[in-house]
Amino acid sequence: MPTITFDINDLNKLVGKKLSKEKIAELLDYAKGEIEATNGNEISVKSSDTNLPYLWSIEGIAMLFKGLLGLEKGLKTLKVEKSKDMVIVGKPVKDVRPHIAAFSVKGAKVDDYLLKQIIQLQEKFCHSYGMKRLKAAVGVYNYSKIKFPVYYKAVLPESVQFMPLGFRREMTLGEILESHPTGMEYAHLLKGFKCYPLLVDSNKQVLSFPPIINSEHSGKVLSGDSELFFEATGNDREAVQLAANIFAFAFAERGFKIRAVTIDYSGRKEESPASFKDSIKLKADDANRLLGLSLKESEVKQLLEKFRYGYEKGKVLIPDYRRDIMHPVDVIEDIGIAYGYDKIPARALKEYTLGGTFPITKFVDKARELAVGMGYQEIYSPMLSNMNLLYSLMNVDDFGTVEIENPMTGVFSCARTWILPQMMELLSKNKNAEYPQKIFEQGLVTMKKDLRDFERMSVVTAHTSASFTEIKQALDFIMNNLGVKYEIENTVHHSFIPGRVGRVVVNRKGVAYIGEIHPRVLANFGLGVPVAAFEMNLSDLFEIVKKK
Repeated sequence: MPTITFDINDLNKLVGKKLSKEKIAELLDYAKGEIEATNGNEISVKSSDTNLPYLWSIEGIAMLFKGLLGLEKGLKTLKVEKSKDMVIVGKPVKDVRPHIAAFSVKGAKVDDYLLKQIIQLQEKFCHSYGMKRLKAAVGVYNYSKIKFPVYYKAVLPESVQFMPLGFRREMTLGEILESHPTGMEYAHLLKGFKCYPLLVDSNKQVLSFPPIINSEHSGKVLSGDSELFFEATGNDREAVQLAANIFAFAFAERGFKIRAVTIDYSGRKEESPASFKDSIKLKADDANRLLGLSLKESEVKQLLEKFRYGYEKGKVLIPDYRRDIMHPVDVIEDIGIAYGYDKIPARALKEYTLGGTFPITKFVDKARELAVGMGYQEIYSPMLSNMNLLYSLMNVDDFGTVEIENPMTGVFSCARTWILPQMMELLSKNKNAEYPQKIFEQGLVTMKKDLRDFERMSVVTAHTSASFTEIKQALDFIMNNLGVKYEIENTVHHSFIPGRVGRVVVNRKGVAYIGEIHPRVLANFGLGVPVAAFEMNLSDLFEIVKKK
């Protein structure tokens, strides 16, 4: 979880009120944060909420504290001045890193302490919310060294040279990825692309090589600078816009004036920073029902304003530095926090019930215990996966997948439909471990048809002599101990070797596939030993056993 460090005197100055460490600790509870360490006037605060990156800065904490203390009331808005500054986005860059947001600031001065706070927020946001610069990465520059318009484009790796931050010689983009410490750390973000993103101004001076490194010329902010240029780039449009908004609000808290920048996407123009103007409908009765309270609408309004929301006749206005509100329940949670969960009166239980284990859970657990008894090691994988792993690498077509409309990352872009691909991925990451490797996993999969979840179990053996016979012995052991008789019918499954794959049938219903993994699949995962496996639908098998 992100931890930030700041000076208490600076916090008090931003809030406009002197706060003791005890009071700060009390207010941090509302922000799901806690004091982790103190050193004189310096304090380190750990945040436990990864959905509220605006609180990863002292400026964001000050904005919330002012609302909680009643020093400021209601929706926090951002005053943005117009400007003629523009970023022109080239079409080719959309295939590499398509989104950008930007603004500039003036009117205050940067000192060493503020510079550290800017860098701290930059690092925390990019590493956590920005998913190590994949979703979003930000850059801050000396505005006076930039000639607008700025161009955001894609270029060949060896076609441009510039002096990266912290170096004293010019390097090509390819050289930066190969020999610059930051370039080597984030080179994987551009792996496989023929062209790389670049920000240059109208004087052809390089600003930065996103998301890798700024230039030494304009990308180095120093104490005493009073005009700055900010940009955020990434693969996630919402995350990029949110980054710009959070930093703009932070600079505004410091007394800077925020100036807009126009983003020109080949004729389609956007003003940045963006105003989301998000709102959500909420009735006081809904909050009372979930929280067990009897709040009036005016009281709901007051509690929301503490958290810097606006409220107009049943409509909650959401600050532009927040993108975590997806449902009225999210807002009701903040109402409960603002009210104080410790103040909600306890109620006696009206119904008394005894807990118990579902019969299918007992059935599933027995299958797991049998696999463990054979010497197979249990693993746990995420229920989210991706189409490439589930199908392309396994040499099969999509057989009905629930995909996420706006995934945070391509690695977790859909619900898994079977477990075996994740088992293969694990084997590929343990190629240097000792063989034999015998593993299994039991868990839920989701099928698009009827949007149903099924309990499945995948059992895998990998070593130089792994075979159909060995994996069938494992299946025999489990089925015999579950009291199930089965048959194996010839079938075709392109993840398995033809002639060495079968469909496991119980009472005329297919409940599993079993066989030796196809060499093409082994090659896709970089495996050099045979693999045999079966995957069983425990939900279907349980229904069959239950009817006996």
